[in-house]
Amino acid sequence: MEENPVQSSNRWLEDLSNGLGHQLEAITLEGLKIVKAHKGFVLCNFVVSNLISDADGNWNVGAMATLIDDVGAAAIYSYGGHIKASVDLNISFLSTAKIQEEVEVEAKVVGDKGRITSVLVEVRRKSNGELIALGKQWMASHNNSNKASKL
Repeated sequence: MEENPVQSSNRWLEDLSNGLGHQLEAITLEGLKIVKAHKGFVLCNFVVSNLISDADGNWNVGAMATLIDDVGAAAIYSYGGHIKASVDLNISFLSTAKIQEEVEVEAKVVGDKGRITSVLVEVRRKSNGELIALGKQWMASHNNSNKASKL
């Protein structure tokens, strides 16, 4: 039985969080838990590990950017059903998270223009909802089967 795009994107994220895939992504996403997912939306919980921290015990911004990129890509894949390439990724880092701190990562598709799709990714402190980072990503595809639509 063939998976639908939501199941495929969930499996991809789960595989990365279990160490399958590229080493950088596997380390960065280790322990990521998918809480809720549907077409164009992914919600995850994540505990910052010491492997992805800086010298001060804060979540390394490069590791945070990788997680934002991958969770955003999963939301886009669940929406369109095909792989796209990032053409723009803009992240505002508003706060930090410490080792062993739990965060919530929410990605939702906010725009679709056919070959180009946009996703908004919010990283929030689980304990109080404080916004840690906000990412906006555009991904493009060579797939011509999409029809442009507004969300």
